[in-house]
Amino acid sequence: MITIDTQNDFSLSGSKAEVAGTPDILPTMKELVQAYRQAQQPIIHVIRLYKEDGSNVDICRREAIEEGNTLVLPGSDGAELVDELKPSERSRLDDQLLLDGFFQQLGEHDWAMYKPRWGAFYQTRLEEFLIERKIDTLIFAGCNFPNCPRTSMYEASERDFRVVMTEDAISGVYDKGMEEMKNIGVSILSSKEIIKQINLAQ
Repeated sequence: MITIDTQNDFSLSGSKAEVAGTPDILPTMKELVQAYRQAQQPIIHVIRLYKEDGSNVDICRREAIEEGNTLVLPGSDGAELVDELKPSERSRLDDQLLLDGFFQQLGEHDWAMYKPRWGAFYQTRLEEFLIERKIDTLIFAGCNFPNCPRTSMYEASERDFRVVMTEDAISGVYDKGMEEMKNIGVSILSSKEIIKQINLAQ
């Protein structure tokens, strides 16, 4: 399972960059990650970190960060995963390790990784991580479908992974987008369908 950008600054009601619909999907995401942990299946939490000087920020957001708007700032509470997804209350991101391109193990079955742009595979070690573990199927959930989840699913499809989109655990989903996903071979399932399959496989 891959969660995308489900961090406090993007995901909590009233947060500085709340993505509409994300607070509503957090209970569903929590159920999914709990089912994955119970099945002892890997979960990768993909996150963004914006340095205060804007040096690693997308061009479309860089000016705002350079002008002093902090967002998912390394070391801040806003950059942390939402509590619903953490394997334990003590889990905190190791910003330097992640910015250096390494995976951080957060729990027995949970890892975090940093992506520098929209897609989870762009200039990251994600493909290598998956191949080493003989993982061929990816279940996506998370924040803001039109941007990072959609891009990441396209990238996964390009690399011949089997891709599943969790329709009720991604914010910002719309009908045309789901049609586009189906056109590239992405399976679209509800969280209940996915959890049922996980339980049957145990």
